[in-house]
Amino acid sequence: MRPRRSTRSKLAIVLTLALGLLTPMAANMVGAQAGALEASAVRPVVVRMVAIATPRGFALPASGVRPNPAYVARVAARVARWTNVLVKMPRTLPAFARPRAGAMQVGVVPAGSKYYGIPIVAWVEEVSADGRWGRVELPYTWPRREGWIRLHGLHRDATRVRVEVDLSTHTVIVRKFGNVLFRASGATGAPSTPTPVGEYFVTDRVPFSGGSYGTFAFGISGIQPRLPVGWSGGNQLAIHGTNSPSSIGQSVSAGCVRVSESTLDRLIPLLVYGTPVIVHA
Repeated sequence: MRPRRSTRSKLAIVLTLALGLLTPMAANMVGAQAGALEASAVRPVVVRMVAIATPRGFALPASGVRPNPAYVARVAARVARWTNVLVKMPRTLPAFARPRAGAMQVGVVPAGSKYYGIPIVAWVEEVSADGRWGRVELPYTWPRREGWIRLHGLHRDATRVRVEVDLSTHTVIVRKFGNVLFRASGATGAPSTPTPVGEYFVTDRVPFSGGSYGTFAFGISGIQPRLPVGWSGGNQLAIHGTNSPSSIGQSVSAGCVRVSESTLDRLIPLLVYGTPVIVHA
């Protein structure tokens, strides 16, 4: 009887172990089958690959070499130095001693030029750190002075052309991006009526039919405080032509800068309203 009990006991143990092993497997099989049925009920998703153009500005240079940051900084500084900010006056604007509200008013920037009423486009020599104010030379004032105007709402433009007038050599120098485009001789003020040094800008572009002003004149924002006795031609400074080409290269004018007709032809496409004109000894 004991051997039979032992056999039944071992058989029970084997059956118990078998059921324990088969039960998880059966559960897994049932779950897998259910998952397969559920998956077969879901519609397949089609994924389409669309080619997208490479965004501009993200590609490396053709050489594959990244630009030197120091070089980029130097170029940016040069661009900033030679880019002249210009603003158009919608009306006469007050100018202040400091770039802040409540500062003392030192003058105005008129809406129109002195004799022709052409809308003033002023050269902004400096923009405040917050970008709200611009420092300009006040047109047609003596003694010369500068002030700060509010830039909000003003139409802005720019030029990279500057004109220098060297009184010591009677030379007109035109630069673009700091590079000399050309040099030309000019007549400047006589000893008794010298051309005033200063930083000015173009306010007028006026064609003429010849005569003492030649065929064209660029009125600038300065005035002559020492006019000849009996002079009736106004006190605004200008760069203009002449009917006396032999005077070019000498100190003979009432203060304006006289140039040849060929020089005028080169200046006309370059000097826009607001172009800086710097006169120095």
